[in-house]
Amino acid sequence: MIVVAAVIERGDRRILIGQRRRGDSSPLKWEFPGGKVEADEEPEAALARELREELEATLVRCVEMGRVRHVYAGGSNSVEIWFYAAEIAEENVQPKCFEQIAWVLPRELGDYDFLDANSGLIAQLATGKIKAAELLRNAKGLE
Repeated sequence: MIVVAAVIERGDRRILIGQRRRGDSSPLKWEFPGGKVEADEEPEAALARELREELEATLVRCVEMGRVRHVYAGGSNSVEIWFYAAEIAEENVQPKCFEQIAWVLPRELGDYDFLDANSGLIAQLATGKIKAAELLRNAKGLE
């Protein structure tokens, strides 16, 4: 299974994160917005669809940041997560599928209880090794 996730960074460097609902798998864990890529769907199209469904947000553009394969406890299920630096059109978003959302500084990401599959990216964002907005700026220069 492939999952896409958006790292959305505002001009003030704050990154959007969402908390899973109480009734979801891994209840109340934090994650980046996104979801499963459906059959015959391109990953970027899936990201745009998920952002519309979860946040009523319009994807302007995205750049792949990296991929992680995560095997869940018990080893029976694995997921490949494709992380994207993403720009959205809206300044304000409407959380449709989250308990709550937060805009946090990269150094604050470690204060939240994220899904285990996000740990590597969280460390890179928190230490400034990866900056979503910078990746988007650099990609724009290549267009």
